[in-house]
Amino acid sequence: MGKTQTDKRTRLVETAMKLAYRDGFRESSLADIANAAHVPVGNVYYYFKTKEELGEAVVDRRLEEIRAFKAEMDRLSSPRERLFAFVDSIQRNKEELARGGCPLGGLCAELHKEGGALAKKSAELFTEPMGWIEEQFRAAGHQKDSRELAVHLFCAFQGMAAVAYGFNDPDLIVMEVKRLKDWIRTVL
Repeated sequence: MGKTQTDKRTRLVETAMKLAYRDGFRESSLADIANAAHVPVGNVYYYFKTKEELGEAVVDRRLEEIRAFKAEMDRLSSPRERLFAFVDSIQRNKEELARGGCPLGGLCAELHKEGGALAKKSAELFTEPMGWIEEQFRAAGHQKDSRELAVHLFCAFQGMAAVAYGFNDPDLIVMEVKRLKDWIRTVL
């Protein structure tokens, strides 16, 4: 694939991600995505035979972002530092989360309503980060309860994103991040 073709495909995926976050994946038509990406609508089918294929590319791109984030966090020296950095990243994104909710949670929830292969694939948007969080607790000596601790932290993150979005209040995230950090201190 040439550079122009790759650029168009990339633009389509990135635009689909933005529109899915803003309007919902199902609400964003292929024509909407093509127009916003400045790609002729007929050309979309050269890259994606169906909207579901484009949805898979969106999920894959989000998974790439998750994996890059995990790799960045894994450079830190201890599980405690990594978990604090994860929580700090939530606070850094407080405005975005309050304005639109969690992009991963929103996409996963929406695609699960549809069922099928894309819904199954979108579950990775939760299993990847939750597995990483579980690894951190296990590495910190919590072999028996690492799963439960990871579920608690991840649910707290998703909950604060949903509530901050509902109230359009980034200060809720600041407040809850402080509580999560206090909790991590007591656990680790």
